[in-house]
Amino acid sequence: MSFAPLDAPVLSINPTLKVLNMKKTLLQQFKKMGVLTAGLICVWQAQAQLAPTADQVVGALEKLNGVTPGERRNHILGICVKGTFVGEKSVEAFSRSALFSGATIPVVGRFSLAGGNPKAPDSTKSPRGLALQFALPGNNIHHFTMLNVPVFSAATPQTFYDALMSNMPDPATGKPDPEKQKAFRETHPDAKPLGEFMAKNNPPSSYANSDFFSIHTFKFLNQKNETTLVKWQFVPEEGVKRLTDAEMASAPARFLDDDLIAKTGKGPVRWKMLLTIGEPGDEQTNPTVYWPAERKKIQAGVLTLTSATPQKGADCEKINFDPLVMSDGIAPTADPVLNFRSPAYASSFGKRLSGQ
Repeated sequence: MSFAPLDAPVLSINPTLKVLNMKKTLLQQFKKMGVLTAGLICVWQAQAQLAPTADQVVGALEKLNGVTPGERRNHILGICVKGTFVGEKSVEAFSRSALFSGATIPVVGRFSLAGGNPKAPDSTKSPRGLALQFALPGNNIHHFTMLNVPVFSAATPQTFYDALMSNMPDPATGKPDPEKQKAFRETHPDAKPLGEFMAKNNPPSSYANSDFFSIHTFKFLNQKNETTLVKWQFVPEEGVKRLTDAEMASAPARFLDDDLIAKTGKGPVRWKMLLTIGEPGDEQTNPTVYWPAERKKIQAGVLTLTSATPQKGADCEKINFDPLVMSDGIAPTADPVLNFRSPAYASSFGKRLSGQ
C-alpha cells in the first residue's frame, strides 16, 4: 500500500474535530490574555466537547449490540467475494485514477448487513453494505465502501451518535424508550431522508439484486488537476428486486449468503458502475441530501464477481475497508461523516484484531 504525504487531502481526517481543536487552542490563548468572560469560556468549552470521538461511537455500538470478540462492531454479518473491475477509459476525462485505465483490476469485497447484532435476521429492514478493495498497479489499493441506500442517516457524527443513544434499551423494559426515539426524530431532521426511504423500500431479495451507492460526494481529479464532484451507483445486471411484505414475514433467518454462493457458483454476477456528474452548487458535505435527479450520468465500469465464501478465514475478514484509502485521482470532500468513518473504522479494527 502506498501512503499519501502528510499534507494530502486523504489524511485530513476530520474537519469537524480540526475546528474544535482550533477553538481549544484559541480558548487557551485568550484565557492567558484575560480576554474571555466566565460565561463565554463555558460556552466555548461546551462547543469543544459537542462532537463525539470515534471511540465513543464505537463504544455506543458495543453498548447497543453487545460485543462479539474479534468481530466487527458494525456490519458484523457478512460474506466475502472475489472478482474483477474494468473501468471505462472515458472516465479519464474526469479522473487520473488507475481504476479507469481500462485494465482488469482484481477485487476483494464484502457484502454485509448493517448493525452489530450477530443474530439479526437477513430480512431485517436495515441497509446492506458492499465494500470493495481494488488491487492497483504498484501495490496500491483503493476502497469503495457503499450502502444500498441513496442517502445516509446523519449529516454529522453527532446525529449518528445520538441515534445510537436514543435506541438504547430501557433497563425496565429491555426495549428502546419510544419517547426518546420520538425526541430524537423531532430534534434531528437530517435523519428524516433515510427514514423516509427505508419506510418505502423493503430490503433486497438478494445481494445480487441490490444496487449500492457511494453515499458521499467525492472529488475526481484529472491529468490537468481539474476537479469534478461525483457520486456513484452500482446497478445489478439482474435488476433490483425487493422482498415483499409476505416474503419478509416468512423468510428464514439466513438466506443472503447461501443465495450469493449459489449464484456465483453458476456464473459471474455483475454490476454496472454509474457515475453522476455534479454541478457547481451541488451539496458536497451533507450525505443526507439528494442531488437533483437530472444530473448527468455516465457508465464508469463493470464489477464482475466470480466467487463468494463465508467470511471466517477468508480474504475479506481482516480487511479494514476504510473509505479514505484512495488512489491518486480521487479525493474526499470535507463531509464530516466521511472523514469520521476512518478513525471510527480504525477503532473497531484495532479491537477486533486484538481479540476484543
